[in-house]
Amino acid sequence: MSQRPTILIVDDERHTREGLARALRGDYAVAEAENGQRALEWLETHAADVILTDLRMPHMDGLQLLARLLGREPKPIVIMLTAYGNVETAVEAMKRGAYDFLAKPVNLDRLELLLTRALAERQLGVENQRLRAQLDSKYGFANIIGTSPAMQAVFDTIRHVAPTKATVLIQGESGTGKELVARALHQASPRREGPFVPVHCAALAPTLLESELFGHEKGAFTGAVERRRGRFEMADGGTLFLDEIGEIEPSLQVKILRVLEERAFERVGGSETVTVNVRLVAATNKDLRQLVADGKFREDLFYRLFVVNLTLPPLRERDGDIVLLTQHYLKTLAAENGKSVPTLTAEAMDALTAYSWPGNVRELRNVIERMVVLNSTGKLNLDDVPATVRQGAHDSGRDATRAGRVLRDAERQLIEDALRQHRGNRTKAAQHLGISRRTLHRKLNEFGLRSRSND
Repeated sequence: MSQRPTILIVDDERHTREGLARALRGDYAVAEAENGQRALEWLETHAADVILTDLRMPHMDGLQLLARLLGREPKPIVIMLTAYGNVETAVEAMKRGAYDFLAKPVNLDRLELLLTRALAERQLGVENQRLRAQLDSKYGFANIIGTSPAMQAVFDTIRHVAPTKATVLIQGESGTGKELVARALHQASPRREGPFVPVHCAALAPTLLESELFGHEKGAFTGAVERRRGRFEMADGGTLFLDEIGEIEPSLQVKILRVLEERAFERVGGSETVTVNVRLVAATNKDLRQLVADGKFREDLFYRLFVVNLTLPPLRERDGDIVLLTQHYLKTLAAENGKSVPTLTAEAMDALTAYSWPGNVRELRNVIERMVVLNSTGKLNLDDVPATVRQGAHDSGRDATRAGRVLRDAERQLIEDALRQHRGNRTKAAQHLGISRRTLHRKLNEFGLRSRSND
C-alpha cells in the first residue's frame, strides 16, 4: 500500500480508545469515535480500512453499526471487541460479516497479527478484482463472457462474420446465450445503427406467426381492423433474429425462403410486394438436419440458413467460465437488486463449478440471483447454494479443481503480455496491470515465470 492504512476505533470507553490509538499510531493512521453515530458521521468525509468497534455500546451497538458499515463501498474490515466473553454474540457478528473478534483487554500482539492478515487479504482481493476486470475486457465480447477455447472460437467467428451480409444459424442448448450472440453479431456489423428485431417463433401459433413476420392488410382476417407492419418490415436496414426457427411450420418456411432469396414478400391478405433489406440470424436448440430427414423442415431452407453455422458450447464444457460468469453475475445482480456485492467462499465456488448446469448460463444466472437476493450476511457459503446444485455437484463427481485453471492461465498470459510489452521492466509491467511490484513478483514465482528485470 502506498499510504498507511487507516484504522477507526469505536468505543464508548475513553481509556480503551486512547490505549489502542497509542499502540497503533506509527504503523497506522488512527481515528477515534466514542459511539456508532459519531463513527458514521466521521465516515461521511473519511475512509477507513479497518474499524475496531466495541460490541456493547449505548444507543447503537456493534451489530447495528456493522449492518450500516457493510452497506458501504468499498467495505471496511470490521473487527469486534467485547469485554463480556460472549462468544455466541461474537460468532453472530462474524456470520453477519465481521472479519473477526477480540476479547478485552486486547492482546496487542494478536491484534497486530489480525490487522496484518486482514489488510493483506483485502489488498489481494483488490488486486484480483483489477485482474478480473482486465480479464473481462480481454475475454469478453459484447456482454458475452468466456475464456474457454470453445468460446474464443465463437468470438473469432463473430468478428469474421459480423461485417458481412451472410445469414447465420446459431445452434445450441437452451440457455446457452443464442440471443446474446445474435445481438453481438448485429452490434459488430455495419447495420448496428439499424433495428435489431427478435421473434420467438415457438411462442406463437402458425397463423399468428405469419402475421407477426409479414404483417397484414386491413380486413385480412377477423380482428384485422387496420394495416399492420410485420417484423421483416420493422427490421428493414437491420437484423431480424428468428429464435427457435425449428418450430416454424413448413407452409411458413416457404415464405421465409422467398424473402431470403428475393428480399420480397406480401402481407397477409395483400397483393402489394414489399421489399426489404434485412439480415437474417436464426437460432435453434434442435437438430435441423434430423428435422430435414424427418420431413419436418425444408431442405432448401436449411441450406439457405446454413451459410454460416455457429454452435454454442454448453456451460458444462466451458471449464473456467463458470468462475468468471459467477463473479460477473455477483456484481451485476447485486447492483440490480440494490445490495452490496457478497463474497463467495471456496466451498460454495467448488459446488458451482462441479455442477453440470443442464440449464446452462440462464440457470447459473438465476441461481446467483437467488443467492444474492436471499443473502443478508455479505458472504455466500456452501449452505447458500441451492440444495439441487449441491446435490448435483456431489453426484457428478467432477473435478472441481479445474474451475480456476483457465482463469489462472489467463492471468499468466496477461502478465507475460505486460512484461513483453515493457521489455521485462517489472515496475512498468506492474503499473500496466494495476498491481504492486511486490504482487507481480509473487505471481511470477507462483506461475514459475522468469523475466529479465530492466529496472
